[in-house]
Amino acid sequence: MPRYINRAIYLVGMMPATWTFYLGVIDQLGADPMKTLERSLGLWALRFLIITLTITPLRDLSGVNLLRYRRALGLLAFFYALMHLSTYLVLDQGLDLDAIWADILKRPYITIGMLSFATLVPLAITSNNAMIRRLGGAAWARLHRWVYLAAGAAAVHYLLVVKSWTMEPVIYTMIVAVLLAYRVARRLRGRRRVTLASA
Repeated sequence: MPRYINRAIYLVGMMPATWTFYLGVIDQLGADPMKTLERSLGLWALRFLIITLTITPLRDLSGVNLLRYRRALGLLAFFYALMHLSTYLVLDQGLDLDAIWADILKRPYITIGMLSFATLVPLAITSNNAMIRRLGGAAWARLHRWVYLAAGAAAVHYLLVVKSWTMEPVIYTMIVAVLLAYRVARRLRGRRRVTLASA
């Protein structure tokens, strides 16, 4: 059953991209279709990162265990981030390496966005059972904590992309901040319990 649910997650998860590409084909993405496509894909990447990060708090606070689906959700975040980046590189910059490099150096939101994507790459590559066995469970878990850095950078990237601070990017950034704070608090509680147990 979990295998079928994972397949359903991938199928449903790709629907926003499919719909957005369809709107592009029929010329319904507004006055600036390239920017609309780019931002829609990036926003869905951030949404799937947030969903991925909520799985542990949901298990801790409600007892609902969805850990077996976290890999699929994380990979969806990566796929959307890859499509978002590809749109920027190909449609926005026309694969002009000089212009891309200049953007990375001069525009903080591009720099931070690239950092977020670069962080996701090793996580996507190692999101399989073979890599878990090769790295070992503990090392693999440490590596995949980078998802918090990726999510934080993605939220800041979105916040900076929007020239005027509307509520939407602020809300997303606050959600990520709460999830990061929960992770830190959870880790500190775990260390405290270990200390008390060994005292």
